[in-house]
Amino acid sequence: MPTIKLSFKQKAAALALATVAGVAPVAAPAQERAVPPSREALQYSYSPIVKMAAPAVVNVYVRSRVRTTVSPFANDPFFQRFFGGRGGFGLPQERIQSSLGSGVIISPDGVIVTNTHVVRGGTDTQIRVALADKREYDARIVAQDERTDLAVLKIEKGGTDFPYLQFADSDKLEVGDVVLAIGNPFGVGQTVTSGIISALARTEMAQSDTQVFLQTDAAINPGNSGGALVDMNGRLAGINTMIFSQSGGSVGIGFAIPSNLVRLVADNAIAGRKIERPWLGAQLETVTREMATNLGLERISGAVVVRLTNNSPAARAGLQLGDVIVAVDGFEVADAHSVHYRLTTRGVGNNSRLDVIRSRKRVAVEVTLVPAPKPGKDDVRNLSGNHPFDGARVSNILPSVADEFNLDETDGVVIIAVRSGGVAARLDFQPGDIIVQIGNDKITDVVMLDEITRTPQRIWSVTIKRGGRLMKLQMSG
Repeated sequence: MPTIKLSFKQKAAALALATVAGVAPVAAPAQERAVPPSREALQYSYSPIVKMAAPAVVNVYVRSRVRTTVSPFANDPFFQRFFGGRGGFGLPQERIQSSLGSGVIISPDGVIVTNTHVVRGGTDTQIRVALADKREYDARIVAQDERTDLAVLKIEKGGTDFPYLQFADSDKLEVGDVVLAIGNPFGVGQTVTSGIISALARTEMAQSDTQVFLQTDAAINPGNSGGALVDMNGRLAGINTMIFSQSGGSVGIGFAIPSNLVRLVADNAIAGRKIERPWLGAQLETVTREMATNLGLERISGAVVVRLTNNSPAARAGLQLGDVIVAVDGFEVADAHSVHYRLTTRGVGNNSRLDVIRSRKRVAVEVTLVPAPKPGKDDVRNLSGNHPFDGARVSNILPSVADEFNLDETDGVVIIAVRSGGVAARLDFQPGDIIVQIGNDKITDVVMLDEITRTPQRIWSVTIKRGGRLMKLQMSG
């Protein structure tokens, strides 16, 4: 089956490649770090580590039926800017889509972790996994989490003696640690490459508020998505997820999801629970040079509190507007993404210590991590029908929703999920898009939106706000 092909925008385009790994019954020991003492030591082989880890890395084959559309305006520059070059509206067409990635077995009964983008498809999705020893099995999706780009699969009718990986503690990794990347690049077969941890806590390419990446120079390429980044103890250190490249091949800049976040997603999936993310009740913005100057900060680093919700965990903990969070539970945080990552991996039900700079003094506050308040029955709608928002899940902009999608607005309606195969997906509407207006009607809440979309229209005229920009679309009813 062909390897996954992703488009590259100008100088950087995220090519998914990733890894996942195993449920560890015991804590992973820290790696021993030392400069090779002799010439002979430099000739040591990684073979023992590969023999330990490679059997747990699988090829993931996905086949699904997808509906696509071809628009007569597909080559129009404005159309491409609105839809990100990923399609639009027009006559629907159906085709079979095949893709290839990698995955990691994390338990002896055949639980596999891979990337969501590896198994994302249309209807009638079929998944087959091939082990390193050439055994092949059907698999099913247990859970998917779009915000982390992680999916958990389960081998069907396979037994309970599969090889599997245990998790490393990604918080103990250091820049310069040697790692191996194992996957199936370009569909050529299982391949092992070596490199080091090039950087920690990269967030520049994050697609959601909790994404933080390890950077590595181990060669990873299309088809590695879902494969393992392994430390020198043969434990899973991260999930190879994307690369920066102009050519589509590796140039030594690859990114992996840290194993501590992978473990959180996998543990919840295995237990049959949805992931509960802590709700801080504060909107955070990454400190800029201008902010640092105005606030008198010594470093351009941290996350500043720009909005507080009354009676939220942040407010009860004593956070104030203008506070700059510089560390969470002893770990320095460079930006807002890093704060959310630390709180997410700490977990609901626990307390976290936040070190903040307030009036040029460092103070500590302790916040209790609780889930976001559940929306009321009139706050959320799943839309369907003959209109542009068919397949969209929408919500009133509650404080928790505004925090999740980093919205400045405190009222209105926002798309929070899009079902594959619906009209909204074909129009490339995205979570976080604010529905501003339909025709002459300004949308104030989901009840109003639901009523309007139930009324047939000859022409749908829609105004959407995305990333601070207003965009208009017209389509026939």
